[in-house]
Amino acid sequence: SHTWFWNLIQNDFKTGNIDFEGCMRLLEKMQISFDEDHLKHIFKKTIDKHTGDIISMDDFKAIYRALVHRPEFEELFNAYSSDGKILPDGQLLKFLVKEQFQTDANETTALEIIMKYEPIDEVRTKKMMSFEGFVRYMNSEECSIFKIQHRTIYQDMNQPLCDYFISSSHNTYLIADQLMGPSHLWGYTSALLKGCRCLEIDCWDGHNNEPIVYHGHTLTSKIPFRSVIHVIDKYAFMSSAYPLVLSLENHCSPKQQEVMAECLKTILGDKLLSSPIGGDVDITQLPSPEALKFKVLIKNKKVGTHEQSLLRMEEDYHSEAEDLSGSDSDSDSEDSGETLPLKPPRSPSKRKGEHRSSALPQKKTKVRKTRIALALSDLVVYTKSQKFVSFDHSLQHQQCYENNSIGESYARKLVRASAKEFISHTTRFITRIYPKGRRMRSSNYNPQEFWNVGCQMVALNFQTPGTQMELQDGKFLDNGGCGYVLKPEFLRDRNTKFTPRNVGGYSKPMSLSIRLISGHQLPPSSMSKTNKADPMVQIEIYGVPEDQVRKKSSVIKSNALCPKWNETFSFTIQVPELAMIRFCVEDEVSLVNNEFLGQYTLPVLSLNTGYRRIPLISKDGVKLESASLFAHVWFY
Repeated sequence: SHTWFWNLIQNDFKTGNIDFEGCMRLLEKMQISFDEDHLKHIFKKTIDKHTGDIISMDDFKAIYRALVHRPEFEELFNAYSSDGKILPDGQLLKFLVKEQFQTDANETTALEIIMKYEPIDEVRTKKMMSFEGFVRYMNSEECSIFKIQHRTIYQDMNQPLCDYFISSSHNTYLIADQLMGPSHLWGYTSALLKGCRCLEIDCWDGHNNEPIVYHGHTLTSKIPFRSVIHVIDKYAFMSSAYPLVLSLENHCSPKQQEVMAECLKTILGDKLLSSPIGGDVDITQLPSPEALKFKVLIKNKKVGTHEQSLLRMEEDYHSEAEDLSGSDSDSDSEDSGETLPLKPPRSPSKRKGEHRSSALPQKKTKVRKTRIALALSDLVVYTKSQKFVSFDHSLQHQQCYENNSIGESYARKLVRASAKEFISHTTRFITRIYPKGRRMRSSNYNPQEFWNVGCQMVALNFQTPGTQMELQDGKFLDNGGCGYVLKPEFLRDRNTKFTPRNVGGYSKPMSLSIRLISGHQLPPSSMSKTNKADPMVQIEIYGVPEDQVRKKSSVIKSNALCPKWNETFSFTIQVPELAMIRFCVEDEVSLVNNEFLGQYTLPVLSLNTGYRRIPLISKDGVKLESASLFAHVWFY
């Protein structure tokens, strides 16, 4: 293995010794991820032994080993290698079965790992693994705490839409706070790239008959509706093939609603779902995500029936276009007796908790609020916005394609007062929860309590980092990150007796044991001039109320490079299907104050068993390339 190492690096040393820059370049070439502060520290320690700030090949080898050859890996390797140098495929297989609990592993599994991770040719051809290969394997995705099987779509995608949790964003166009922040197309791009499947678009009348998107009556900047749809067209299916729902918060006049409809049709083209699949106007069940692949659905109020929409689409297209062009002369089309703007039957007024009508500049507020352009109404198929009255009212009158939006505060009261009815409601109807208007700083609420009662669209402010968004990101890592996660059976069954506070016969208790072994290259504290921190780890479970728990490790003083804990935490989880686990690393600044260093959140059922690497994500949701925790996970 020494020859392998020398051959790999000698080129970089042929003109003599190298400096810190050269050392970084060489590690990058070897695909070793490092944190600059930690590397600087190791580099300094190495050159302290001699003067000058350049290193020899021997020095580099020492730096490489300090960074890569972790004692906790050596210990595992030596337990299965007879000579501490080589691991034959048979021994690797033993390690996979005994330590990683990969009961289905066989010779082929072991050989595939050797072929993929062993860097030394002569070892690889002998079907063996060196410590170098073992380290690369232990640092790979395969050894991540997140089950590799859940990185692809593995769930049944043929159930009705209402049977899934759907990744949803609120006021997607904001990238800062709700009052002053910039409205920006990046809000849509980044949400779509994250796999978000329900976007909110707040539409208002703009100049020159061009609708605009912004947070009404505030100073947020305005973006043309047209531009938003172009961005959506471009990124809609980049991270997921499953249907995208555009939730329109519509404040436009009928005339500009027609422009919206036209934009949607021309820009989205075939992607836009504008009539029921197979032309079946009698919708008794929602289609599945599979059946709606690569389709964009419009969520808005709707007038009349699907049948009327279809007939209009078949017959009236030309006359409608004429009507539209003819109506230009008619400056005030709102009052003219033309057929386009129509007063729907008793149209529900604005959603509860969103008092926006008061400041509308128009005198005709009342009239306008209930007006909806048929051209836009006709594009609504499976996601018709329906005002929520009561669970009982929905049970009697609501159609399966009608969805409710409920503000978080009211929804929270409903969870407390009538969880059973709430769950019965969400087994039938798509329910969207949105943050209360008072959250002007775009803060978020905890989505878990609404997932617990089966709400499909729990809309969060994607632009706001924090535990709530981390739970959202963690939940939707599941099922290949496609934005749709199948709800547990007890939240899909219409006769379910399950409630979060009374799990009864639905509990499948799971005993989970996590041995937190060590950390590696954790981000140094912002207080540290070098590479130091006093890290501690919190492990939290989110789920039904009786599963919520938080446990803390001890604090390791002044070591962010390779802190060792070796502490075991045990949990009993009643409803693992709803539980999330969050690992949060903090720097103890003082007894009363901790600084966030990194976190990782994932569904409990996506946990891998055995010795696992826990990647860490920064406050802004960016993966910290070189930082990780190392733990042993076991459950039954």
